Amino acid sequence: MVGPQYDLVGNPLGAVRTTFEKAAAAAAVESGGRDPVAAFRSKDWGASEVFRSFLFDQGGIDRVPVLDASNLGLIKPNTLVRFRGMVQDMLGNEFYAGAFKDGSTWRTNKFTDFSPFTMPHPCDSHLWERHLFHCVPVPGQNSWTLESSPGPDLRQMSNCLSPEQREKRKRDGDDDAMDVSENGHGESSSCSKKPKEDDVQISSGPAVMPASEGVPEMNGNDHHIPGSSFSCLVKIYDMPDSQVKLNDVAEFIGVYTFDPELAAPNDNSDDIMFDLIEDVTAQLPPSKVPRLHCLVWRKLSSQDFIAKQSVELLPSLLKGIRQSLISHLTQLLGNDGLAAQCLLLHLLSRLRTRVDVVTVGRLSLNFTGFNRESASIFGNHLNTLIQRLVPYSQAIPLSIEYLNTATLQPRKDNKTGRLVTGVLQQPQGTHLTFDETVLQSGSLTSKGVENSVLLKNLMESLMVEYDFEYYKMEMATDVQMLTLSEGKSNILPSDLVVPFRPSTVPAVTASPEELESWRWYLATVRSLPQSNEPEILQTIQDEMVSAMREDRSLGCSELSRWLTMAQITASSFGEKSISMEHWQMVKELERLRKQRMQ
Repeated sequence: MVGPQYDLVGNPLGAVRTTFEKAAAAAAVESGGRDPVAAFRSKDWGASEVFRSFLFDQGGIDRVPVLDASNLGLIKPNTLVRFRGMVQDMLGNEFYAGAFKDGSTWRTNKFTDFSPFTMPHPCDSHLWERHLFHCVPVPGQNSWTLESSPGPDLRQMSNCLSPEQREKRKRDGDDDAMDVSENGHGESSSCSKKPKEDDVQISSGPAVMPASEGVPEMNGNDHHIPGSSFSCLVKIYDMPDSQVKLNDVAEFIGVYTFDPELAAPNDNSDDIMFDLIEDVTAQLPPSKVPRLHCLVWRKLSSQDFIAKQSVELLPSLLKGIRQSLISHLTQLLGNDGLAAQCLLLHLLSRLRTRVDVVTVGRLSLNFTGFNRESASIFGNHLNTLIQRLVPYSQAIPLSIEYLNTATLQPRKDNKTGRLVTGVLQQPQGTHLTFDETVLQSGSLTSKGVENSVLLKNLMESLMVEYDFEYYKMEMATDVQMLTLSEGKSNILPSDLVVPFRPSTVPAVTASPEELESWRWYLATVRSLPQSNEPEILQTIQDEMVSAMREDRSLGCSELSRWLTMAQITASSFGEKSISMEHWQMVKELERLRKQRMQ
């Protein structure tokens, strides 16, 4: 083990080299001096375990700075950082000189962009590989999720500040003290000083990344795609294929590098590491896109954004939270209890499984009876609440102009080898609200027709078509979709259509404690497993057959929706299987809904 004298946050590479040298020395004894590091290919020699123990067993993760656009250039290179983001593009594998022999000593280049030591030529060396992922801030990530992992105050961590920042902080502190004594108040003089060209400004808002020719923007220069131009190139080691997938949301913890000198390596460089840099990374130069050499990573779900609570899942507890959420939704929707019940089922839905082209578990919702005025009142309140309840959400105004101009489809740019994102490239669990009240008569261009087809396909099959120029490929996704429209939407055919009938104007607020409990409830219930008792399932099937005999218009899709609604209803009470009580509740919801539809 690495002793406490090593600063795992300020000098992680020191711990990496020390553990490697110890492991190589031990392997040399066991192998009799015959190539002791051959066994370390695609294998951790103990370095990752040192960091994993420090981060999770000793609580060190709270001491690791969070990398984002606001502190890019502020953090000292080769320190430990963590980055939460979505895998926007998978760039394949990169070969690098993982280990080489320097005299009688074996050294490693793992977790670095280039060798920290001069590599003799020729020398015994091993070629290893690492996986490259272009990661971006999660599209539609809501602000409350950032509170679950805030990280330390970087300005108080001198071991993670770059030398320029440490000097600047010292100068600013001295100047501020002089201003306080001379002016008689605590106003910082840094607001009135003109920064030097080589100073790095610290701003409270997101930093603007400098533009660069040949560096494709995350959004493909499309103003309809929300998000930041900030991104990170994550390099993962010793990972089996397919563990990290496109659009996964994960937390990556590793060594941070951001070095303008690597933007254009010298053709005459003697460093063999430069010869192995893949062409695809040339489109993401280190002067513009930081690197993170990952030591530890973990996928994130909705529950990872919730405050950790060791709560026993008692049905009485879930029932109480369910009732408070239903009550709030009812008031928010103008005392429309039916709409509130259906909205809760919608928020608890998720894709459970796929059987051929059939998706099991989804429940898209279409509220009809909206116009521009009601959408500006109820729609805005609804969007605000959804933003405060789910980790990722986006509201999309579905106008003719939007359909004709927005880039919904992700596409591959074969000239750069990069995947250019589109609006529909979303992480699992994203909530999308479409406002059709802004839709007016007009003509759709070919792009508008294409976008309409993409949205309809997403609604019906939870699949997004990616354009790879020479061919197209459908990729599975799992998003919740709510449509607000005047009549039944033709562009977005939802599973459940509910006429909206408010009787009052909403005037309701929720406390932070209530919001926290509802977030926990939604994340917990959505993760509950589902199973069905054979006897109950047989009874439900018999009732479905009888219903089809009485109403010949009923189809398999509607019966499947009834069963989905019953399963979600059972889960909403904390139950794993459907009871006849849950089934009767769904039948009553259907009766009231059809009564409104007439």
